[in-house]
Amino acid sequence: MNGYEALADLPIVITNCELRRLEGETTSDFTRVSTEIHLSGKGHTGVGEDVTYETSHHESLQETGAPPMEGEYDLDTFSEIVGDLDLFPDDEPEREDFRHYRRWGFESAALDLALKQADETLASALGGSYEPVRFVISTRLGEPPTPDRVESLLADDPSREFKLDPTVEWDDDLVRTLAETDAVRITDLKGHYEGTDVDSPADPDLYRRILEGFPEAIVEDPAVTDETEPILDGEWDRLSWDAPFHDVTDLEDLPETGCLNLKPSRFGSVESLLEAIEHAEREDKDVYFGGQFELGAGREHLHSLASLVCPDAPNDVAPRGYNDPTYDGPLPASPLEPPASPTGMAWPR
Repeated sequence: MNGYEALADLPIVITNCELRRLEGETTSDFTRVSTEIHLSGKGHTGVGEDVTYETSHHESLQETGAPPMEGEYDLDTFSEIVGDLDLFPDDEPEREDFRHYRRWGFESAALDLALKQADETLASALGGSYEPVRFVISTRLGEPPTPDRVESLLADDPSREFKLDPTVEWDDDLVRTLAETDAVRITDLKGHYEGTDVDSPADPDLYRRILEGFPEAIVEDPAVTDETEPILDGEWDRLSWDAPFHDVTDLEDLPETGCLNLKPSRFGSVESLLEAIEHAEREDKDVYFGGQFELGAGREHLHSLASLVCPDAPNDVAPRGYNDPTYDGPLPASPLEPPASPTGMAWPR
């Protein structure tokens, strides 16, 4: 697959920028708010999604509006301009990585528009093809945790696969029950979050329970401490980085693992994401894509990227219905078939 150089010179004409607030409940018991960014020009509209988590930041963006975007650029020039802008002019972001999330919203909208104006799809521009996308379902297990949610979803479709977030409340019986389903493909220890609702301190007993209980599963984001390192030793080929991975240089300060979770919003720029993909290819690392509870275009973009880069991986990109507690329609099965008529970065269903 071609890299950033295949996209950098794409021309973009922007005549209008519109921001749209999206809101929805999630199966993780919080209200998700995001902002869709619509860039228009030459009869086309490119759409991106800012997945910053704090609602107040989206409200501030709606009040102040986007900085001026109108003009003629190539993608690389637009990226440089957006990278130099303060996209949080009236409210300092609560977390520094929110700046990456917002930048990705604008850059992905610009890439979507540039591709549409050039009559290209992401696949054609990168010299690849869209393949059916395998996905796993990310879900919490409640408080106290039980296997009920997993068992209910498997009762409807035994082929479903899962990414789960273990907590210190997971006991041996729960791990054994989940392991017997043979459906858990990723366990996320969330050992690199600080000051969030999902912080999970390193617990040697939990780490040992998960590594032994799910011997074939990817284990994501362990905290490496004096107590956990001996437990992780010998398992690095199936360990993965997510939260601490924002560009290739971050890997210099992390233990080498065999897997990487690619969340486009964490990288901020199109160039940084494609550099990470190329790095993984050179180093022969397994990659899979992950989401941030996208409500709109961002989830389609994940499908198109996963379809191109790692269609057979356990991609944490289940369609929106799986994360919407109010959704009562039919849920798509994995793998997702590519759309008949894709455009730009979009992957409409």
